[in-house]
Amino acid sequence: MRPSPKRNEAAAPSRRGRAAVTLAVALLLAAAGTTLASAAAPGEGDAELREVMFVGNNWDGTADVVEPGGDLARIGRINVIPDKAERLREIYTDPLKLAFFLGIRQGPGEGHDQFVDDMYATPDGSAMVVSRPSFADVVSVDLATGKLNWRFRVSGFRSDHMAVSPDGKRVAVSASTSNTVHVLDITTGEQRGSFRAGDKPHENVFTDGGRYLWNMSIGEVNTDLDAPFMDWTKGDRKITVVDAGTFEEVRVIDMRERLDAFGREDLSDAVRPVAFTPDESKLYFQVSFFNGFVEYDVAADEVTRVKELPKNPDTSEKRTDWVNDSRHHGMSMSPDGEKLCVAGTMDDYATVVDRRTLREGPLVTADKPYWATVSGDGRSCVISESGADAVTAIDFATGRKVATVEVGDHPQRVRLARIPAGWTGPSAAN
Repeated sequence: MRPSPKRNEAAAPSRRGRAAVTLAVALLLAAAGTTLASAAAPGEGDAELREVMFVGNNWDGTADVVEPGGDLARIGRINVIPDKAERLREIYTDPLKLAFFLGIRQGPGEGHDQFVDDMYATPDGSAMVVSRPSFADVVSVDLATGKLNWRFRVSGFRSDHMAVSPDGKRVAVSASTSNTVHVLDITTGEQRGSFRAGDKPHENVFTDGGRYLWNMSIGEVNTDLDAPFMDWTKGDRKITVVDAGTFEEVRVIDMRERLDAFGREDLSDAVRPVAFTPDESKLYFQVSFFNGFVEYDVAADEVTRVKELPKNPDTSEKRTDWVNDSRHHGMSMSPDGEKLCVAGTMDDYATVVDRRTLREGPLVTADKPYWATVSGDGRSCVISESGADAVTAIDFATGRKVATVEVGDHPQRVRLARIPAGWTGPSAAN
């Protein structure tokens, strides 16, 4: 069945309109797949591939490859900026590119260049595809040689979060300064399509087995205009859902209206990291400035619960001290849908939350945890500790830390991947 026609829900819908949307979404969900893509789908020659985790070290331009469970032992390291000299020559001879490059360094980079935001493996495991914010591009790095296979320059001046389709063949990347999402062939780097999103597109998620693509725009997060009465300066923040085949808009969700209806006018509507339930009926998401998360019923099109998590008494309450408007940034869900793992970024902890009761477990001390994903065996939540240059696993069942491994400078995104079984590092690595 075709999805509901394109429409903008920023204005308050009529009762009849809301009913139509609810019916359309319910029909959409009836065909939903049971899992989201956290790694490239297995390709041909699976027997020769092994599961690992990619860890993007944003500030030093490397990606560590670690075991997907157990002690998280580090297997090897990849230089994802082998063309750094060439890119810098290009930037320093173009005043406009240089202005944005330095702006990224002083803004979201916290005084550092941002060389790797997100990464995935190609279906055959031969390459890592990486978004590089400071270079405004996406590249494919050959895992055997360390050389670039292809480079795609995004529109505007900064690339950001990515998502890979369930079949592993397409990768979506947010171009945050042009309000655009590009969808590329993961093997060739050719653009398959693109669409416009809200201001500063951020998180991307494929749903319904790859039929739909959701983008969450977070608006302007790099100014000091963080007081609630200045919220209007943050821009157009919304969730944009498109048909992943035609890139036509299916839905636009203004979460401001939904939060207000729930009585939480105080919360920002900038949707940050998200986690869907396995059946995609519920969406859990973090918002700017908030130490907690929101539960949203997709079919009913309404916020159903809000969970506030503990504050660290040592954390500054001055909003301008929080990184890129985040208080908490990073969520994942156990494969059975029973537990949520939350990275309490500015409060320096992570915790596992029971999804039924919303009761949190032990607060596991962590140094500026910036992301959360699920281990290869599904037993642990894996967080990046960007302040400690480490990756830590927390057991979903007990909520206790089970392993930590040192990685590179300022780890952020962590993704499951499949690579050649005997790989220990590229032969041409710097």
